[in-house]
Amino acid sequence: MMITPVHRFRDIERKPEYLQPEKCVPPPSHASLGTMWFIRDGCGIACAVVTWMLVFYADFVVLLVMLVPSRDYVYSVINGTLFNTLAFLALASHFRAMLTDPGAVPKGNATKEFIESLQLKPGQVVYKCPKCCSIKPDRAHHCSVCKRCIRKMDHHCPWVNNCVGENNQKYFVLFTMYIALISLHALIMVGFHFLYCFEEDWTKCSSFSPPTTVILLILLCFEALLFLIFTSVMFGTQVHSICTDETGIERLKNQKPTWEKISGWEGMKLAFGGAFSLGWFNPFSNLNCKSPVPAEAAAAAPASAIMTQEEIEQFLSQDVAVQVLHE
Repeated sequence: MMITPVHRFRDIERKPEYLQPEKCVPPPSHASLGTMWFIRDGCGIACAVVTWMLVFYADFVVLLVMLVPSRDYVYSVINGTLFNTLAFLALASHFRAMLTDPGAVPKGNATKEFIESLQLKPGQVVYKCPKCCSIKPDRAHHCSVCKRCIRKMDHHCPWVNNCVGENNQKYFVLFTMYIALISLHALIMVGFHFLYCFEEDWTKCSSFSPPTTVILLILLCFEALLFLIFTSVMFGTQVHSICTDETGIERLKNQKPTWEKISGWEGMKLAFGGAFSLGWFNPFSNLNCKSPVPAEAAAAAPASAIMTQEEIEQFLSQDVAVQVLHE
């Protein structure tokens, strides 16, 4: 058996400190895996806070400027309940997308013990990330913000301060959908409120002065229109990625699929955790439908096909992919 280097451009950082096996720290124990996932990135945290503030601003204008002063009690109750329900679901989806591990590969698992446990088969290619010292599963990419390799990473979104990956794509899709819905709802209510104020006395159609009312409504209209366009596009691209089983990064790189595609409705069921149900729209439901077991966790290979200690050490000292060949 021998090892030959395979040329690989993805996520290679040729710095000596990343190439030393002794720098690889073993992955954390199972006892530490229950800690909350949160990315300490200043820009991402600021964007997440701004997102919540914009939703609260929209709720303030909808309730106190348009619905509370309205003389139609039924109209106010129905629209107030609908808008606040959608806003709550949007923020809950944002919360889950932000605090859910998107599919991070255990950091520092490029160790002799882990390589031996893989029992690689002839012809199998494995990749070592020199940045986080991890063995990369297929379709994993390194995120420079999260500082981890993420399985099926689509992109890093500052608005949720997290990567969108295998484990939290459902919550991100729900977030964009609910934001688009409340933006559309707000635009419709703003239009009706302007018509109502033109027909009635401006001093009676709002609790605020006419100039203040106009400014608040215009700002809400601009915010709702902007986010309706943005989140609708994001929602469409995410559903398309799920249905074609191709992440945003893979599409940008025009990467040829080396995996068995799970497209269409089956891809939606895999991303949303099972057969179609109301749970698809629930940001509090957990995913219970996992991806197929990767090749790295496949059954043990014959003894003659397993890497020797010398070959493992050679792999750990390289910053490129290696392919196991059988002589």
